[in-house]
Amino acid sequence: MENFPSEFLQFLDENTLVEIKSGNHRTKFTEIWMIRIGKRVFARSWNKNVKGWMNDFLINNGGQIKYGEKVLNVTVKKIDKTDKINEDISNAYLNKYTQEYNIEYAKRISQIDYFDFTIEFIGL
Repeated sequence: MENFPSEFLQFLDENTLVEIKSGNHRTKFTEIWMIRIGKRVFARSWNKNVKGWMNDFLINNGGQIKYGEKVLNVTVKKIDKTDKINEDISNAYLNKYTQEYNIEYAKRISQIDYFDFTIEFIGL
């Protein structure tokens, strides 16, 4: 989708953490890893937790992304684990999170068992 402002996409390119908040019931933002492919934005749940942020976004069909002092309203779509875009998402994680302290985590989150824990954010 192409619903994100260019300044947000630039922020993604320049920063390793983005803040998210799902639904209307949460009061605090949570920092996560987020990547982009072109103008599409994705994230994977590190913990694969049923009660975590990813499923909360899916249940509430959206929430917000905070970058710097700006907040974007978003909806989400779960990416099917068989979708070929998962390979591009894995490569994007490996290419973005190259800091010494992130490499091991990037290698893990780019594995096939994380494909079923991937969502796409869509700007509103």
